[in-house]
Amino acid sequence: MVQEVIKENKEYRFLANGCKIIICVLAFALSVLLSSCAGPMAVDPVVEARGAIESADAAMGDWEGSWKLEDESDSGPVVTQVIALGKGKYRAKVLEEFDTREEPIAELDGQSDGAVVRFAGPGRAGYNEFQIEAAIEGSKFSGSFNGDATGSFAMEKVIRVSPTLGAEPPEGAIVLFNGKNFKQWKHTNKKPGEDLVQWNLLKGGAMEVVKGTGSIVTKKKFADFKLHVEFRTPFMPDARGQARGNSGVYMQERYEVQVLDSYGLEGKDNECGGIYKIGAPMVNMCAPPTQWQTYDITFYAPGAEKTNARVTVVHNGVTIHDNVSLPKPTGGGLESDVTKTGGIYLQDHGNPVQYRNIWLIEL
Repeated sequence: MVQEVIKENKEYRFLANGCKIIICVLAFALSVLLSSCAGPMAVDPVVEARGAIESADAAMGDWEGSWKLEDESDSGPVVTQVIALGKGKYRAKVLEEFDTREEPIAELDGQSDGAVVRFAGPGRAGYNEFQIEAAIEGSKFSGSFNGDATGSFAMEKVIRVSPTLGAEPPEGAIVLFNGKNFKQWKHTNKKPGEDLVQWNLLKGGAMEVVKGTGSIVTKKKFADFKLHVEFRTPFMPDARGQARGNSGVYMQERYEVQVLDSYGLEGKDNECGGIYKIGAPMVNMCAPPTQWQTYDITFYAPGAEKTNARVTVVHNGVTIHDNVSLPKPTGGGLESDVTKTGGIYLQDHGNPVQYRNIWLIEL
């Protein structure tokens, strides 16, 4: 049932290598020329994501393609998520499709020699077991498998972006951050007059956590709402676990949806998209670090009859929590009294996580 819900909610956009890239580049160039008469233009999100990922690590990210048996009697789709682990090391998670809780076909360790990233390890599909040898060289990820089944596979890089990335605030929305100032925000646990936000305001309309300056919270408090937040985690390949791009988005200052670089991981309740220590996401929708991502959150505060708060979270276009009951506040919040309204709280956890395009609709 969970997998059916996931499939029904897949709405992300994607772009693979080859002809689609040529078309995109031509369209992008044309739009730049046309924009000379129309004013400023936002960067295409696919182009933006590709540039950011490949500037950090060209091997990292999503790959998509197909496999075939040696005798060509059978073939099928294959995808892989490549995680950068620092010092030329990688982990490749091989799957039949993206965004699934199914067991991977293989999890391969990889090592770069400077020009090529080579992978090797065991794999399993159904009752067939085999050994895999593969390599990323340039824009191709290809390899072979030998054992109960023998054949080859080939993949190309694919960029998938959220359908709500760059979404404009609708009429009546409260714009909490438009990239120009921190007027709607203050630092937490500081006296009035000493609570000015000390995070960085970046060119291009984003804010960035400054380690040690403290978390921030909206000046206005809310009860029931729909919230749109865009975020991206930094490239920290040598870090692990909670030290890798950590932050959090808190509803009413007390219920956290975790922000973390959990790309390619299991998807636990303390990983990206998790309601911290309360609920794991139905599927791990975390994008690679450096790529902008979205949370679209619908929150209902506890009722007068002591009913629990409830939340629905859509991560990069896919529902990962569906009307989930929140029996208690999560750790690290500012306020434990669930009868009070509260602000939107963004956490300083020591990593330079960025946020942009934050708006809210009161319900």
